[in-house]
Amino acid sequence: MRKKNRFIILALAVLGLCSCNDGETYQEKRDREITAINSYLAEKNVKVISEATFFAQDSATDVSKNEFVLFEASGVYMQIERKGCGEKLRSGETANVLCRFTEYNLLLGSDSISLTNNAPSYAANVEKMTVTNNSGTFSGKFDTSSSMMFLAYFSGYGTSNVSLPSGWLVPFAYINLGRPVKEGDEVAKVRLIVPHKQGHLSASNYVTPYLYELSLERGR
Repeated sequence: MRKKNRFIILALAVLGLCSCNDGETYQEKRDREITAINSYLAEKNVKVISEATFFAQDSATDVSKNEFVLFEASGVYMQIERKGCGEKLRSGETANVLCRFTEYNLLLGSDSISLTNNAPSYAANVEKMTVTNNSGTFSGKFDTSSSMMFLAYFSGYGTSNVSLPSGWLVPFAYINLGRPVKEGDEVAKVRLIVPHKQGHLSASNYVTPYLYELSLERGR
C-alpha cells in the first residue's frame, strides 16, 4: 500500500503540473520543451555527437566526455554507459526484460525525479517488459503489474495496450541483453532524453520532455 500511495502522490503531482499549462498554445509548450532540453545539455556539459560519429565509434558514446548521440529523426538523445553482457536481441526474437529506471521531468529541472524503482526500498519492484526485434524494428509492452501501468489509472502514463514509449525502444539496437553469470558481467545501462512525441501518453499530451536512466537485463 505504501508503494501505491507513493505512486498516487507522484501521479497527482504530474497532473498538477499539467493543469498549469492548459492556457499555453502547443507552440509555447514546444518552445518550453526545447528550452528545457537545451538547459539540461548546457548544465550537464553534454557533448552532443552525430549519428555518423556514433557509428564510427562502434555505436558507442564516450562517457568520460559526457557524450550523447542525437537521433535526428526522433529527437531522442542517448548515452550508453555500459553495453552490457550477453548478446543483442536477435531478429525475430522476443525477450522478457527487467528494468531499473529513474525518470526526471526536465520541465522541473535536471534533478527533478518524477518516478523511480531504483531505490533500496523498492528493490523487489523491478519493471517487467517484453521486447521484440522485428527485423531491426523494435516493439514492446509493459507487464500489467508495472509502475507505468499503475500510473495509467491516475495520470495517463500509459494506455490499455501497455505499449512501451518509442523512446524506450531506441537502446535495444545497440546494447546487449544478458544476465550476469560471472564476475565482471554487468547489465546494460543507458541514459535517454526523450521528447514528448517519443514518450508515454502523459508526455505526449502535455509536451513534456523526460530524462531516463535505464538499466536493462534479460529476464527469464
